[in-house]
Amino acid sequence: MVGERAPTGILAMMGVASLLAGCAAGPPVEGPSITAAQARAEIDRSIPRAVSDRSGWAADLYAGFTALAIEPSRDNICAVVAVIQQESGFHVDPVVPGLGVIAWREIDARAERAGVPQLLLHSLLQLKSSTGRTYGERIDRARTEKELSDIYEDFIGAVPLGQPLFADRNPIRTRGPMQVNVAFAEQYAALKTYPYPVRVSIADEVFTRRGSLYFGIAHLLDYPAAYDRYLYRFADYNAGQYASRNAAFQSAVSSASGIALASDGALLPHGAAIRTGDTELALRAMAGRLNLSESAIHSSLEQARTKGFELTPLYRRVFELADQSAARPLPHELVPHIQLHGPKLTRSLTTAWYANRVEERFERCLTR
Repeated sequence: MVGERAPTGILAMMGVASLLAGCAAGPPVEGPSITAAQARAEIDRSIPRAVSDRSGWAADLYAGFTALAIEPSRDNICAVVAVIQQESGFHVDPVVPGLGVIAWREIDARAERAGVPQLLLHSLLQLKSSTGRTYGERIDRARTEKELSDIYEDFIGAVPLGQPLFADRNPIRTRGPMQVNVAFAEQYAALKTYPYPVRVSIADEVFTRRGSLYFGIAHLLDYPAAYDRYLYRFADYNAGQYASRNAAFQSAVSSASGIALASDGALLPHGAAIRTGDTELALRAMAGRLNLSESAIHSSLEQARTKGFELTPLYRRVFELADQSAARPLPHELVPHIQLHGPKLTRSLTTAWYANRVEERFERCLTR
């Protein structure tokens, strides 16, 4: 349902979630190719009957799989369908209940953090916009994230130096029916040519059905991960590619070192140049047993957002020591333990909740 996910960026006036490299890899599930007719029929069976414009959704789903050269297998199709259902309920521009109130709360919080007087900001938003209504009136009436984004773009276009100063600060960072992170889409498009005409920008394309499905499929499936269940890809969709693998690595570090660590999948903290994270400190404490220098440990951790991290001596040696300590082979995937935060949340949710919720939808899709 719309609003059940706690995405890292919806309306969030906060930093963009970490982007993970290695996004131009091959399909996650190999197998015999199916014909175009078989793929289209499978997509049609997978889309819930109550969805409006089913043929349009089916066409854009098929085009996304084809453009990305990802096998449109039954499992892959149902995985994407499950994410769409969770993120938007198959609505291109989903309505967010109480969006105006949420937006004002975030605007005020952002102003307070920036030291901007609330009275000054509110007075600016009472200026007339290009539609004839004030910006404040449009915020009050906003029902979707696209409407809020349009208000922001209109505002910075009207303010002197608004475009050069604020063009990259649009707070609506996750967009469209798959709630794709704008920064991920822009990075992915820089690596792999976007297959559709760009009318305004890649950021604007993510609001469209075809753009959101294209980049959403890429984020969910277009990276190599040796997971035995789609559950971990669903967790990665919420927490970042390879977050489930990295959470398992943190658990292994805890087992081998005896140092308790949060299994959140973040091996290096944001602003890593400023401080050393807990995972790296625990690894440094066992550097002698790992037979690795601190610089070699850090160099390996810098690959934690890629498939190549699994090939590093650090990764291999940590699991060797952890398996010995536990007297059994430890798993190499683990749903990250992350408490979700966001302006829309009215209850406590986690990445585990999100991943399991999507997997339930995935299983139902498989039985359709």
